[in-house]
Amino acid sequence: MKQRIYPVAKVTKKAQRALEGGHPWVYAAEITELSPVPENGGLVDVISEKGSYLGTAMYSLHSKIALRILSRNANDSFDEGFFERRIGYAWNLRQTVMDDVSACRVIFGEADGFPGLTVDKYNDILVTQVMSYGIEKRKDIIFPLLLKVIPGINGIFERNDVKLRELEGLEQGKGWYCRKEGLSTLTEICENGVYYAVDVENGQKTGFFLDQKYNRAAVARYAKGRRVLDCFTHTGSFALNAALGGAASVTAADISADALALARANAERNGLAVDFIQTDVFDLLPKIEGHPYDFIILDPPAFTKSRKTVDSAERGYREINYRAMKLLPRGGLLATCSCSHFMEDELFVAMLRRAAKDANVSLLQLEARQQACDHPILWGVPETSYLKFYIFEVV
Repeated sequence: MKQRIYPVAKVTKKAQRALEGGHPWVYAAEITELSPVPENGGLVDVISEKGSYLGTAMYSLHSKIALRILSRNANDSFDEGFFERRIGYAWNLRQTVMDDVSACRVIFGEADGFPGLTVDKYNDILVTQVMSYGIEKRKDIIFPLLLKVIPGINGIFERNDVKLRELEGLEQGKGWYCRKEGLSTLTEICENGVYYAVDVENGQKTGFFLDQKYNRAAVARYAKGRRVLDCFTHTGSFALNAALGGAASVTAADISADALALARANAERNGLAVDFIQTDVFDLLPKIEGHPYDFIILDPPAFTKSRKTVDSAERGYREINYRAMKLLPRGGLLATCSCSHFMEDELFVAMLRRAAKDANVSLLQLEARQQACDHPILWGVPETSYLKFYIFEVV
């Protein structure tokens, strides 16, 4: 092992167990000794109470997550070569697992060894989101390497307009990190044969919800000949996939007028017939009479972003799923999902069972799916597993 040059943080047995189980975080309360005190964003060697090396981490002065493991190899040097290799691994993985990398997630934070960093690709634009002080301190190393490793990129746009940055002592903001002259924040992507306008500056997240790509393709397969209701349609992605898949009719509902304007534009761009309704889905579902739809899609926003609100979120999920199950005829299909990490799969499944019992129906599971594989799940890090997606037949 090379001679150590970094400050040392000794951590509790609880933190040691978490690190040895694969999780990269150490909370400030789990540090028992820290000497010398590192600079904010600096590198720290993490050791157990008995002095065994557990990894080298980035230090955050203001966050409850004080240490984020960057490497567990004591021989690593954290130079440009280190980060270039990491980016190369991530990019090679996407080219292996995705059928098309024109629009995909290139770096998924901890899953790719970049704690607190998201990088999404939309054609020749990379959109980044930095959520840790250590990555912010190193972005002038990392971002040029993204341009070096990934071909055809003409600009990097930063979407740091997220409140979580304040927990790291970082300011919010958005704008170009670099770009070729004239490059616009508006672009168009094609996913599953459907074209979408993407606004990387003002769109949701980094511009588009890339994680549902293959779930949308699954919906398209089941939609042929069906009368489809797409709830919480946002910019119309599930509705458009259903229409392209040969649905007999597609109705899409959302409360946001701005989102529906984009959805209508996307439908027109693709020459697909969808009936859009501006309404609150919680108001819409109880008012529908009979069985006008035989395929209902529920893709709500995250009803909970913390453990404290899981119970109220469960009630919201149960209400819309109960209503959808009551509306569907025998043989009807339900596609339902949750994008909240805190609504864990066990809780989501239990909720679906209760909703089915209340609706007096039985569910035949056709598919259980997760996020697309450009959002890989790192075992030992539950936070990387967040999207639950089920397709059922009502029997």
